Amino acid sequence: MRWGCVSDRLRHLMAEEPEIVILRQRIAPSELARLTGAFFEDMVKYVVDLELRVAAVGGELHADAEQLLLANGSRQADLWGANYYPGRGREGCIEYTSLINIRPAQGNRSMLISDPGIRDRVREITFELIGEGEPLP
Repeated sequence: MRWGCVSDRLRHLMAEEPEIVILRQRIAPSELARLTGAFFEDMVKYVVDLELRVAAVGGELHADAEQLLLANGSRQADLWGANYYPGRGREGCIEYTSLINIRPAQGNRSMLISDPGIRDRVREITFELIGEGEPLP
């Protein structure tokens, strides 16, 4: 599918059964299962806003979730991408890797979030809004 402009893409992302949802409270397990199965079967991509303590979950690209958060008032410097793997438990459910994390100006020169403090904050928000690696229903 080709997109005419950014607003066309955002309208699609916010459709009736959106492929990306913004979480301000804990996601229902059935909704997490739907988003996980939509593209990758065993994981879901997400972006966390460390300042607003929200997350955009789902979609094919972290950049799409990032754009949705930016359109809803987030600041670029506060956004970090990761992958969530249901069923892998607390220690194995988060992969702190995304292209949007490459930010030399913020001291992050790779796709992996290098700052342990930022990883801890992403983990805290992930556990609060998405889960702690529990299996899907």
